[in-house]
Amino acid sequence: MAKFVVSYVVLFLFYNFQRSNAASASYNVSQFGANPDGITDSTQPFLKAWSAACSSASPSTIYVPKGSYLLKATVFRGPCKNKITVQIDGTLVAPTDYRALGNSGYWILFIKVNRVSVFGGTLDAKGAGFWACRKSGQNCPVGARSITFNWANDILIRGLRSINSQSMHIVINSCNNVVVRNVRVIAPDKSPNTDGIHVQISTGVTITGSTLQTGDDCISIGPSTRNLLMSSIKCGPGHGISIGSLGKDFNEDGVENITLTNSIFSGSDNGVRIKSWARPSNGFVRNVVFQNLIMKNVKNPIIIDQNYCPNNQGCPHQSSGVQISQVTYRNIQGTSATPKAVTFDCSPSNPCRGIELQDIKLTYLNTAATSSCKNIGGTSSGVLMPESCI
Repeated sequence: MAKFVVSYVVLFLFYNFQRSNAASASYNVSQFGANPDGITDSTQPFLKAWSAACSSASPSTIYVPKGSYLLKATVFRGPCKNKITVQIDGTLVAPTDYRALGNSGYWILFIKVNRVSVFGGTLDAKGAGFWACRKSGQNCPVGARSITFNWANDILIRGLRSINSQSMHIVINSCNNVVVRNVRVIAPDKSPNTDGIHVQISTGVTITGSTLQTGDDCISIGPSTRNLLMSSIKCGPGHGISIGSLGKDFNEDGVENITLTNSIFSGSDNGVRIKSWARPSNGFVRNVVFQNLIMKNVKNPIIIDQNYCPNNQGCPHQSSGVQISQVTYRNIQGTSATPKAVTFDCSPSNPCRGIELQDIKLTYLNTAATSSCKNIGGTSSGVLMPESCI
């Protein structure tokens, strides 16, 4: 009887293994003509592999073997019939001539897709030529974001490495239920607008275990972002983790339920920042928690700036309409690169409310740093260095 049971179990497992194999499809981009030399244009082979996977009734995998694959501006469009995994063991490279990506604003775009996972691989956008164009003041294209998800749901990005994007590296726009895990983003600290991860008009995004070294915000959070969880982030160089800038438009949906925890900032221009334009708006920021953070030589470890007005254009003598409330800063410690470690410069017409400081220890050159407050209300408790100005 025991023999029969064992045999039955083995047959059952074998049957299910075979069934699971039969139920999934795999598409190797090489079989569609992709060349791993980094010189031959592989855009069409990638699109053909996508088309095959997208039309598959069963779950499918698009496999990118080792090697370098040249891709021009590429759109992976849905909806698709079933879930798709993109497994990248190689490197996707953009054309050396930055003008080849045109003015679309994207390099790799996933649009109107559901249940897509992107695992591994490197994206090399070769952004240096574009940055040089920007610096010289020439007539340049708008700049391409490296990988963008528009109107997508149930997305997983894991183990991806993105280097030298022309513009933002990873963009999550109008999405629901997105997980970004163990990604690495690298660009020189002077590269313009190379945000690591940008999230806007999205709900239920989680970013965890990622290292972000850029010339702009490590993570930037735009309007209409809700239920965003960030944890175990290493940020720097860069401009820190920023909510905003918000309030550029009068009618703008707000940002709420944002949490950042267990993260380290090293040599960044800012730590945690909330930024809004000094102009009328019905936007808001509420229910935000920044906790268990370490600052290492960060210029502005904690900052709210509601007087953002680049070059004093479009907002002189105005104040921000963005209402900031219920923001908690808890267990934040380390070193500031400037004497003033905490800056709350809130709107005179819409003061910050419900700001809570708890156990803050930030020093400058081995002495207590300073803080400044304008138009703010809230509470403070525990160890407070610098001394609270709320």
